[in-house]
Amino acid sequence: MFSRFPRRLFLFNLLGLTFAACQAKKDKDFEGTLTVGTINYGGGEQIINQYAKFNTYLGEKTNAYIQLEPVFNENRAVERLKSRAWSLVFAPPGLAAIAIARYQYVPLFPLIGISNLRSIFVVRKDSPITELKQLQGQTVALGQLGSATGYYFPLYNLYGTTLADIVFAPTPKAALEFVAQGKAIACAVSEAELSLYGSQLATTEFRILFKDPHYVPLGVVLIGPNIELNRQEFIRKVMSDSPSGLAQEVGYVPNGQVPDYKYMISVVDRVSSISSKLQVKPVRLF
Repeated sequence: MFSRFPRRLFLFNLLGLTFAACQAKKDKDFEGTLTVGTINYGGGEQIINQYAKFNTYLGEKTNAYIQLEPVFNENRAVERLKSRAWSLVFAPPGLAAIAIARYQYVPLFPLIGISNLRSIFVVRKDSPITELKQLQGQTVALGQLGSATGYYFPLYNLYGTTLADIVFAPTPKAALEFVAQGKAIACAVSEAELSLYGSQLATTEFRILFKDPHYVPLGVVLIGPNIELNRQEFIRKVMSDSPSGLAQEVGYVPNGQVPDYKYMISVVDRVSSISSKLQVKPVRLF
């Protein structure tokens, strides 16, 4: 099920909000355009400032026009990946797995994030549910498509189960609120999200029902298959050599080790096989 966010995307043009982040000499031709893709859930324009210095640096070093193209949700992001429209992608784990497995994008650097993130199912403390299999026939709250902890891992763990319904929460806090209000018997979030938002719902006590044993890999910066290999390596070096402040502003680790995505890709593949059934009630996850 795809999230119902606006499906148009932001394109910031040179005379408006596009970054022609290059200051090459007049007698030197620009070497094409590099389109930087990212997900901007809130839709605010602060993302322009976040990427401004990085895009200027990247444009100057590669002698290319840098175009920032944020989208509002993972559904639109997958469309852009499928068409190979993005040269570079700042991708969360679920989206990164799709890009690597299906569209030949290559990971360059890990994104800044929590390295020991795990997906959990949460119920009210007073809930009679004590095992994951007891969610059979119940209503469960999940996150949006593309969320590793709120969507892919929980659906993978529920494979073979029939649910009465799935409600898709726009945020992890909203998922917990569904449980607190009795709209769902359980929800899927990360441990960090439970710690952060659970305390904000002071009238409800929560309990962890199930914890996935696998750690979610960090998101990654990806480079597109349409970029020639030598140029890929050059862009990798430019980004690796970027000032630490610039890399931190856009959220990647220049000298970090790219995480292993083998298991994450297997999770996404399994979930994709049942994704067409998520809107039919009861929800048969097999």
